[in-house]
Amino acid sequence: MPAPTRLDRFLRLFTDVRPGEGRTGVLMFANVFLILCAYYFIKPLREGWLAITDIDRTFGLLLRPLGAGEFHVSKLELKAYTSFAQGLLLIPTVMLYARIADRLDRVRLVAFATLFAMSNLVCFWALQPGLLFGNLLGSGVLFYLWVGIFSVFIVAQFFAFAADLYRGRRGHRLLPFVALGATAGAWAGSAFARQLVARELIAPGTLMLIALVPLAASILLTWLAARLGPGGESEPCSGEDEEGQELPPQGVTPRGAFSIIAASRYLLAAAAVTLLVNWVNTNGENLLFGVVQKHLEREVAALGLTDPAAVRDYIQRGTTVFYGDFFSWVNLLALGLQAFVASRLLKYGGFGAILLLLPVVALGSYSAMALVPVLAVVKGTKILENATDYSVNNTARHVLWLPLRAEEKYKAKPTIDSLFARLGDGLAALTVLVGARVLFMPDEAYFGLNVALVGVWLAVGVFMVREHRRLLEARAGEGSGGPGVVHAN
Repeated sequence: MPAPTRLDRFLRLFTDVRPGEGRTGVLMFANVFLILCAYYFIKPLREGWLAITDIDRTFGLLLRPLGAGEFHVSKLELKAYTSFAQGLLLIPTVMLYARIADRLDRVRLVAFATLFAMSNLVCFWALQPGLLFGNLLGSGVLFYLWVGIFSVFIVAQFFAFAADLYRGRRGHRLLPFVALGATAGAWAGSAFARQLVARELIAPGTLMLIALVPLAASILLTWLAARLGPGGESEPCSGEDEEGQELPPQGVTPRGAFSIIAASRYLLAAAAVTLLVNWVNTNGENLLFGVVQKHLEREVAALGLTDPAAVRDYIQRGTTVFYGDFFSWVNLLALGLQAFVASRLLKYGGFGAILLLLPVVALGSYSAMALVPVLAVVKGTKILENATDYSVNNTARHVLWLPLRAEEKYKAKPTIDSLFARLGDGLAALTVLVGARVLFMPDEAYFGLNVALVGVWLAVGVFMVREHRRLLEARAGEGSGGPGVVHAN
């Protein structure tokens, strides 16, 4: 075995790196760092562009063929309905992406998807308000939907590439280090975007052009990592790649995903938790957006701004700066929690500690928001909630599948992660629709509703922890050491 290099020894401060793995590991770390930087250049911008959308004209145009009269939509409703539409759009997008992935090798797939996204960014830059055109009808909604697609085509494909490159036990050792690069890049991108816009060094729309640079570099880094291989050589190291790797079930089994979920109390609980997490979190994101817009509208009134272009510029810049700052704090806190808390909490507190931490944090957050629904409180508590979700709860999402059989993982997991997550987004949109159009609820009432939903989430989570413990005991009792012999009922 070759001796470890200085780089290998340095990276052992973060994870178990074997000789030769350091070069590819650094390339993958830098790659995802740049991708997340680019993503968080444009993610705050999508909120700013959505904030200046001509809501009533957009929805009025859509509803006029139905015979609707005057129709006023609040900023809270705009955010909720657009988020739900984004979730629906992701379903055919993922299906299309899967077809493209079947036709291209992994390096060409990354290059094609990234170049396609870069070309889209140039088009949206040209369409931004005040450059070549005015505020085009519905352009903010269209950009918001596109950013969701970007996360699938660019961010998700990197992690698919990483999982393909680092297989088996090597993946368990090196993927956590790569994931740190993602969190660090998200923090750096959002913080950098905030500084550029807040200091008025650039117009908000210029962030789309800046994002082209790290995206172009990521294509080169992907090619280099694929060429070096996981062991830092021209050919991937043999042995460990296949060792300990659980392959998908071979052949066709008669059970479908829904029958597998329905037959397992544990999987039903996992589906319910996924639905509730997305329902509560999307409600919170919608409420945050509404609170931010009301705050900016008060500032506009206090400044006495009346010129429509000046008002539009102030709200877009203010929203972009706010979300740049918000995302930077979320990702910085998530980085600390992922690096120093998640693994230790799992080690000493077990699955229950990491699964139940987020609903406990959310319960405290929304209780505080309901009592003091001001921007500073909503922002601070949402930072804590989102950071916990991106770090500790993200670890829980992976750990919950460990006691299950291969068939349950490969069939039930995609269904729960997509369908039930989107169902949660849909319920959040329905919540706003019923609250605004039927019950005429004030925005503050939604915080109280979230407290009630978190109570249900906690109850289901406690049940899931008990089922998880029972599954582990059943697995140990079988004595085979493999998850393939465990049944949830």
